[in-house]
Amino acid sequence: MTHHSEGSVLLSEDPPLDLRFSEAELEATRDRIISFIAETIEMAGADGAVLGLSGGIDSTLTAYLAVEALGEDGLHGITMPASVNDPETMSDAERVAEELNIDYDIVEIDPIAETIFDRYPEAAEDITAKGNVYVRTRAVLNYFIANAEDRIVLGTGNRSEAATGYFTKYGDQAVDCNPIGNLYKMQVRQLAAHVGVPHDLVMQTPTAGMWTGQTDEGEMGVDYDTLDAILAVHVHGPLSKAATVREFDVEPEQIDAVVDLHESSAHKRRMPPAPEQ
Repeated sequence: MTHHSEGSVLLSEDPPLDLRFSEAELEATRDRIISFIAETIEMAGADGAVLGLSGGIDSTLTAYLAVEALGEDGLHGITMPASVNDPETMSDAERVAEELNIDYDIVEIDPIAETIFDRYPEAAEDITAKGNVYVRTRAVLNYFIANAEDRIVLGTGNRSEAATGYFTKYGDQAVDCNPIGNLYKMQVRQLAAHVGVPHDLVMQTPTAGMWTGQTDEGEMGVDYDTLDAILAVHVHGPLSKAATVREFDVEPEQIDAVVDLHESSAHKRRMPPAPEQ
């Protein structure tokens, strides 16, 4: 695959913090993730992996790295469109599968989701509850196919999403492993460009596809570059709120919003609790 430099095109005009890797770090990160995928499959005694392809940058990067780790035959892509999804994004998912020359299937999930909505229409009036059904339906299908083919399910979550709880519990994080789970979104974009993901997919507006017009940044209320900076230096790092405001071009309200997302989503990052004995 073609490798590209981590050019400034991967950043907004004036990001609060540049978290990009050096060229050597990029190669080391790429090699580490490829080895992780291969070793995970081997330890599981599985025949390969299943990956839900959304057309977004996270699933696309994971697909590229998985093919490097497992070969074309080692990855089975599943594209699961619904009426709430942008048709162009779903066609990008097919484009990725064809570019990588992997087997893939298209499974329309509206009939499955509509059956659930019909069984309890009162809940279907809640847009978030309804959106989560689409995400959890995809997880069920991923495991249905993975079980039948003796494969594992690859996740596509990144560090920024995990830290803010920007995922559906028992949905897109119902997976066997997260190959890019230690990468901030800025680093996901950079590594994607490095391994040859087309530029238009690298810079695509991220969306979870939960309802029509939904975007990650719109729902979180902060852009990814700012989110990454706050997470890296304040939530995961040593700087106080005041120091973060002084040192970086962020507003106190943005820090409060990110901290609130992190704290309120803590339950998503833990196993379900049980009382102590």
